[in-house]
Amino acid sequence: MTTPHGSPSSRSPWDAAPLAALEHGVPFADRHIGPDARGLARMLSTIGVGSLEELADTAMPSSIRSDPADWSDDATGAAPPPPATEAQVLDELRALAARNTTLEPMLGLGYHGTITPAVIRRNVLEDPAWYTAYTPYQPEISQGRLEALLNFQTMVCDLTGLDVAGASMLDESTAAAEAMLLLRRADRTKSSRFLVDADTLPQTIAVLRTRADALGIELAIVDASADLPTDDFFGLLLAAPGASGALRDHRAVVEAAHARGAAVVVACDLLAAALVTPPGEIGADVAVGSTQRFGVPLGFGGPHAGFLAVRQGLARQLPGRLVGTSIDADGDPAHRLALQTREQHIRRDKATSNICTAQVLLAVMAAMYAVHHGPSGIHAIARRTHRMAAVLAAGLVKGGVEVVHREFFDTVLVRVPGGAAGAVAACRGEGILVREVDADHVGISCSERTTREHLRALWRALGAGEVDAEDLDAGTADAVPAALGRTSAYLTHPVFHRYRSETSLLRYLRELSDKDVALDRSMIPLGSCTMKLNATAEMEPITDPGFGNLHPFAPESDAPGMLQVIRDLEDWLVHLTGYHAVSLQPNAGSQGELAGLLAIRAYHRSRGDEHRDVCIIPSSAHGTNAASAISAGMRVKVVKTTERGDVDLEDLEKVIGEVGEALSAIMITYPSTHGVYEPRVRKVCRLVHEAGGQVYVDGANLNALVGLARPGRFGADVSHLNLHKTFCIPHGGGGPGVGPIGVAEHLAPFLPNHPAQPSAGPDAGVGPVAGAPWGSASILPISWAYVRLMGVDGLRRATLTAVAAANYVAKRLDEHFPVLYTGPGGYVAHECILDLRPLTKASGITVDDVAKRLSDYGFHAPTMSFPVAGTLMVEPTESEDLDEIDRFCDAMIAIRREVARVESGEWPADDNPLVHAPFTAKSVLTDAWEHAYTREEAAFPAGGRPVKIWPPVRRIDAAHGDRHLVCSCPPLEELAD
Repeated sequence: MTTPHGSPSSRSPWDAAPLAALEHGVPFADRHIGPDARGLARMLSTIGVGSLEELADTAMPSSIRSDPADWSDDATGAAPPPPATEAQVLDELRALAARNTTLEPMLGLGYHGTITPAVIRRNVLEDPAWYTAYTPYQPEISQGRLEALLNFQTMVCDLTGLDVAGASMLDESTAAAEAMLLLRRADRTKSSRFLVDADTLPQTIAVLRTRADALGIELAIVDASADLPTDDFFGLLLAAPGASGALRDHRAVVEAAHARGAAVVVACDLLAAALVTPPGEIGADVAVGSTQRFGVPLGFGGPHAGFLAVRQGLARQLPGRLVGTSIDADGDPAHRLALQTREQHIRRDKATSNICTAQVLLAVMAAMYAVHHGPSGIHAIARRTHRMAAVLAAGLVKGGVEVVHREFFDTVLVRVPGGAAGAVAACRGEGILVREVDADHVGISCSERTTREHLRALWRALGAGEVDAEDLDAGTADAVPAALGRTSAYLTHPVFHRYRSETSLLRYLRELSDKDVALDRSMIPLGSCTMKLNATAEMEPITDPGFGNLHPFAPESDAPGMLQVIRDLEDWLVHLTGYHAVSLQPNAGSQGELAGLLAIRAYHRSRGDEHRDVCIIPSSAHGTNAASAISAGMRVKVVKTTERGDVDLEDLEKVIGEVGEALSAIMITYPSTHGVYEPRVRKVCRLVHEAGGQVYVDGANLNALVGLARPGRFGADVSHLNLHKTFCIPHGGGGPGVGPIGVAEHLAPFLPNHPAQPSAGPDAGVGPVAGAPWGSASILPISWAYVRLMGVDGLRRATLTAVAAANYVAKRLDEHFPVLYTGPGGYVAHECILDLRPLTKASGITVDDVAKRLSDYGFHAPTMSFPVAGTLMVEPTESEDLDEIDRFCDAMIAIRREVARVESGEWPADDNPLVHAPFTAKSVLTDAWEHAYTREEAAFPAGGRPVKIWPPVRRIDAAHGDRHLVCSCPPLEELAD
């Protein structure tokens, strides 16, 4: 029998395929996982194993393995469902988003409706050139991100009236906590008391309590409009405007605090600062706040970029990241992260804060919002927002409704004796969410989205009747008093004036992204950072208005779809990790570490063991671990590692004996930071448990465990899980991140909670570690989609492929760059450490030289000198195909040949392509070329990429930049000079 396709013998394999196979096409896992069957076979042959399962049996200790066949009957969590197609997952997420009710969000409390300019949404938020980039630790190929962050810092400095701003914080509440700690570090009064204005945002007060309690800081809530307490205090936090909306002139209280030897933080609204005297001009030492309303969607609480700005003299106390300007090898201006000696992997137990506190992608959006609108546009938006609030208040007063404050920026506090609940319900009936402050008061916050129709709806709902908004506007005075009006200029730099048209802004964004190497251009082989594919299907739902327009304090009944995503993800993570419960609130890995340690601390205290305050940390641990332990009020004790890279059990027993009953916890990373599966991890857990301590397993390397082993089942009590690594939330240039924690049953009562949403955590919880109840909720659909697309089998295959890729790289490069640590059988986990120290000793070529030279080959460098100085840590990830992995290996081998030419004397030690790398197009087009190597050898080395990626600047002089600290765009006068 013949068919329209010809005779049976001529059919393609698809013609006979089952209908189900034709419907589903290529499984998503095959698109996420890079190596195809042929490539994988070659990798396994090079490694010396016959299959992925044989590799798992050989490389991973059997003592920690979990058989997936046993998981289906496991009562722990709900197993992820079988994998779905991209179309199915997108349909499911659209349906979940459609279940949410997105009323006009006028609740305020630091979260406001905003309009994201389409050019920024499409060309930043939705552009992989921006969202797949890594933290700019290799500045020569990160100039676009760094310039955008410098714009952010300049914007914050200008609007706050202060001298130096960091490159973003996680949110406003954690920025306030970091400001409190900054002032304590800088304090000379030796007081442990910190005063907080009672009109501060309630979630900020709650986060301050969480952080202060752990560090022995006495938090005192005061009425900042009255006289300050007579007791000593090292700092004061003021709100301008306050949570109630009230605007107050804080000059006198700032002067009074300074007279007492204390410093002052002002939590300010950045949009209000366009109209209101900024913190720096009233004498504040520090300003904190959020840039959310600068074009960043609400997203049920995040991610948003917080800010922290300081006066001169406090810059070297700033936590987190600071972008500065220096010069490159040709003397041209170039940007880089300044003052990097504050990094935890250098300071460790002396770290002042946890560096992983940035929201880069969101900071770029906020900065570009200011670039897009310019000072006149920002002023117009602020002015319109304020006028809406002023007219709203005037209409209420005209209708006989009491307005509490006469001076405000955007928030109107309405007195409705005994009727707040009814007023909120009436406003809801008009499609508007307002805030029930207490039984007698309602708060209403206007934004750039507020319209005259919203005002009319509010007047009706609150009983003011019908009011003519236009007539009222003409006769209503501003509610910002003249004494508080801003007179100084802001956003004066040309970058905020140059890109008024969409064409020019579009080209500016493209120009910046072209100066970077992100995952969309090449493999980023960073060990411990898991730079894997962030699939477009996973990313697409985050801009759905059903997720993006949700206020974090909206009633839970408005967010059933979002909460379903949260509950599903919590259940799936519980199942995959073997823990009892998971909290998604921590909005970075650093906050996950902190939350986990706070849970351990609270557990000990609940048992009367307040004396347990020592955290043991291996010398190989992530640098963030020590900083987190200190932030949790613990003392750090370091334990040695063996030559194999494992925790030294003999030294561990010795340290446990030394600390005795003071032992609180041990923090280990598994697989270890040395890139191996430690075979005796169960014994480490047992020794600590027997001594009364808890085991914290850093989940940074969970990418090597998912589907194979569950930390909650091999002895760990708590882990943070980097969703921005293992579960595909993109790094975004150094943020956003999500760092949820999984805990054993006895620690579950001590997970984070939140005053605004009781269901966000347990009653006995440690308090919030982030401003929003569920942290960066709007990006959780990314991880939800990844798990839903992959299923348990796909996740397991991804883990095994990642381990295979790392072992393939180790085998190919070992003869050129010895692999420093291996586990039993000579295998590594999902990453390997290449030892360059013998090479450096023989040739003088350093790890920095090799890293910079890789830029000329079109690659981002691996992790440098961590956890061992003079090494490179490589993690290829499962989403890179064999061709790309081979290109990287070929580049590394070619660089080793270049080093050999230095060793032989063919190239002088001070004049070779490695020490002068990287090379810009300008540097090789110069008329004078007096080097021992050719232009082609400099710029087009063998083993490079088919399409040349040109670094935009030469090697940067970081020391020069730290000596001449410039962390914002130069003023116009300096540019003129």
